[in-house]
Amino acid sequence: MPSRIYCFIGVSLLVPLFSMAAAAPPIPPDVVERAVALRDRALGDSTAYDIVESLTMEIGPRPAGSAADQAARAWAVARLTALGFSNVRTEAVSIPRWARGTIDVRMTAPFAQPLVATSLGGSPGTPDIGIEAPVVRVASLAELSALSREDLEGRIAFVDHVMERHKTGRGYGVSAMIRGCAHVVAADRGALATVIRSAGTSRHRFAHTGAMLRGNAAQIPAMAISNADADLLAHAIGTGDDVLLRLHSTARDLPATSTANVIAEVPGRGRLADEIVILGAHLDSWDLGTGAIDDASGVGIVIAAAKMIMDNSEGPRRTLRVVLYGAEEIGIYGGQAYAEAHAESLDRHVVALEADFGPGRVWQFSSRVADASLGIVDEIAALLEPLGIERGDNAASGGPDIGPLRKAGVPVFELSQDGTRYFDFHHTADDTLDKVDRDDLNQNVAAYTTAAWVAASIEARFGRLPSDNSQWQCQE
Repeated sequence: MPSRIYCFIGVSLLVPLFSMAAAAPPIPPDVVERAVALRDRALGDSTAYDIVESLTMEIGPRPAGSAADQAARAWAVARLTALGFSNVRTEAVSIPRWARGTIDVRMTAPFAQPLVATSLGGSPGTPDIGIEAPVVRVASLAELSALSREDLEGRIAFVDHVMERHKTGRGYGVSAMIRGCAHVVAADRGALATVIRSAGTSRHRFAHTGAMLRGNAAQIPAMAISNADADLLAHAIGTGDDVLLRLHSTARDLPATSTANVIAEVPGRGRLADEIVILGAHLDSWDLGTGAIDDASGVGIVIAAAKMIMDNSEGPRRTLRVVLYGAEEIGIYGGQAYAEAHAESLDRHVVALEADFGPGRVWQFSSRVADASLGIVDEIAALLEPLGIERGDNAASGGPDIGPLRKAGVPVFELSQDGTRYFDFHHTADDTLDKVDRDDLNQNVAAYTTAAWVAASIEARFGRLPSDNSQWQCQE
């Protein structure tokens, strides 16, 4: 994950909903009965953990466009086929490609200290001789924007924003905006490079990577340092002495390439079979860890939920479509490609769900549906309540890869995982299998199974919503 919030791709979460239809009928008793049975069975199933274990241990880091990314796609096709899914296939996605290379960041004055750092995704490298320059510290993007060219020219901008820890992950929005946009603001004022406090909550000495804005913006090296090293740098600046950093990075762009979305289905039956319920997660990961929480856990959750329904029911009326998106981490390329490739059939996409916030226990169920469908959502919420899940609002974002579907008016459900510790590990070398709790993962599977089963089995739909064309920009 957002990788849930990006400065360069995003949407408004609060938009007016509309529906002229009458309130939808209640969920039929037989659908409720089966939902309860599926929910309870999922709590004891091992499929999700087996998938996470296999993907992280056998494939490992899966940066978009890499050989490991290609291996992950082959793994997914083979795994989905072996599990019995239908219509297993790939759909190509064109993407840019970038290599992290090596990095060395160290303070050279007023005292010498090496710093733990990582290049941000898409950053150019430094000149071969590196960059050594004075540091200017600010605490926010607004403070950086308030500086003049005289303040920053020939210097390194250090944005020292401390991310808030919260189970909703609400602190990530500001930190992700800084990560994505600080280099744009700094370059415009003549800075040689930017260094940010990592967009994460860890107190361990790990740096958090993540995507930065690309495109027509001026490109200067952009790096993140661990929270511990940000404290060190802030202390040095606080002494009042001039602080110098020396940066060296071999990060670079590579020729454009392609990846793919991997798709599999549980076919519907009867006259609703051509309608679709999406269960999505992203297959790629950053290269520092093995991508266990971001997003092998999501991959395991959605595959296990669809498998539970396939094996333990007469089959859904609507088709369940599992989409393992490619190239989410570098800019939602797979999500956008899917929406474009299936533009003519989006009216048949009844609702979309995504798992991309780790394996923490689901604590809230939110929606973005037409008003007339809120009664059904309340009934689904009642089925989820025994799992410890509370009812949320009707302004759900859904997730990054289904964002393009939501923007096109497709309703979404959001099962919010507890993100209290998620950003300790997110986009770091510490994103590994040992952070995944089996029971918490299965609670996720039970929740996704319940919501997807009901959505795919009832007569009613969830309305169509206004298209949302808003887009985040780098705010100064």
